[in-house]
Amino acid sequence: MDQPIDLTISDDGVATITINRPEKRNALSTDVLEAMIDGFRAADNDSRTRVVVLTGAGDKAFSAGGDLEKFLAENESTPGKQGGRFVELFETIGTLGVPVVGRINGHCLAGAFGIALACDILVSTDDATFGTPEILVGLWPMMITALIQRNLPRKLATELMLTGRRLSAAEALDAGIINRVVAADQLDAAVTELTATLAKHPPAVIRAGRAALYEQQDMPFVEALRYLEAELR
Repeated sequence: MDQPIDLTISDDGVATITINRPEKRNALSTDVLEAMIDGFRAADNDSRTRVVVLTGAGDKAFSAGGDLEKFLAENESTPGKQGGRFVELFETIGTLGVPVVGRINGHCLAGAFGIALACDILVSTDDATFGTPEILVGLWPMMITALIQRNLPRKLATELMLTGRRLSAAEALDAGIINRVVAADQLDAAVTELTATLAKHPPAVIRAGRAALYEQQDMPFVEALRYLEAELR
């Protein structure tokens, strides 16, 4: 049986985590979420790693979101298990000591949209779509609502969750959700250029700066200033 993810670390310090279910459009399951958590931790604990790239296998989808059949079956036997894994995954990504680049090689939907939003920088193909279509099957994107609200303008976030509408890559770029949009045949070159830039910066500065960025983001303004001041000492 194929592994839910693949993890490779190149000589130039780029760790690549690939969701490895192309036949299912890289659908998420508890096994996939657990493997991603382990993959991020392994990459972070490897002294060679300077940046992590997260992507999906194949060229159809970064991930089409949750494997509903598996999720529903798992939820019957262990209620809330998937929600706990999403929390653990988002906490793991948020506390890494290296930047995370999302390589969006196709549709990025539902839970996968939340995972992409947890990344620091997103580079997408121009034919990708983004959204949270859970409402169309009678569900609410509960575990990714916090990521959506922190990354999207409020009215747009509310519209997407209430209607299930998808955004094109161009719309996502205009909304500030993703950083770069390129043709599919330029995706690898764009990601390589970005990771090379990130890998050049001092690891200790990146680790401390990224930690400060996420730690202060939900603090009141003055409290955030005091926290940042203390980090200079």
